[in-house]
Amino acid sequence: MGDPQTPVREAVVALRGVTAELGSRPVLRGVDLTVGRGEVVALLGANGSGKSTAIRTVIGQVQPGAGRIELFGTPRHRFRDWSRVGYVPQRTTTEGGVPATVTEIVASGRLARSRFRPFRGPDRAAVRRALDLVGMADRARDSVTALSGGQHQRVLIARALVSEPELLIMDEPMAGVDLASQGILAATLREQVAAGTTVLLVLHELGPLEPLIDRAVVLRDGCVLHDGPPPRAVASTPPSSQLRSSRGYPQPGHDHVHPHAPAGTEPIRTGLLS
Repeated sequence: MGDPQTPVREAVVALRGVTAELGSRPVLRGVDLTVGRGEVVALLGANGSGKSTAIRTVIGQVQPGAGRIELFGTPRHRFRDWSRVGYVPQRTTTEGGVPATVTEIVASGRLARSRFRPFRGPDRAAVRRALDLVGMADRARDSVTALSGGQHQRVLIARALVSEPELLIMDEPMAGVDLASQGILAATLREQVAAGTTVLLVLHELGPLEPLIDRAVVLRDGCVLHDGPPPRAVASTPPSSQLRSSRGYPQPGHDHVHPHAPAGTEPIRTGLLS
């Protein structure tokens, strides 16, 4: 029984028994996940565990084989108000197409809110605010091809923030990002969380985002093995694979088996995420 004094958060994201395949390979095997309004939830797990596929089912890039997905209480297949959702995909190093400026990339994230009408004053102001948030206002006119990896990631986050979303979904936002950009991105996310934004993000390790995480959901082989406080690394785990705190120190851990894990599944040693 939960504490009757604890308010129940409105579910912004809800997955119930979601399965998915990529090609003919099962990737999600009955995932249950709820993200309440104002929560910051991290999806953790080894490569191939289903983290990115799970969030791609939420935004509609991957179709589930079974189960139910809701956004803001609406079945995802009927959800239309995508200006309420900001999405930051995994950053790639592939370049192609017509070079765009930083402002053009960020402004493209405003299209859902502007309904493709000509940009107006509020739209231009929103682009400036988003660039200020990620420390890229001085590069507004530059081509994105001239940016470092960390700067490029900041632009992608600004593009997600420019529609002033209620839900921010991020796939490995810190991957391949330099320390200076990591600090800026963490500060940006902290400001969004303080304003009430709900966040669902995929992480390989917590790093500088650790203080912001309310819950961690650990996946293994497409199943939820842990849903609760962020896991701590097992003391005997080699340093190279330990989940570290933002201070860089290994943390004590515990074993946990989620009630929906397949029968016979060994307890997850929550430090072993890679």
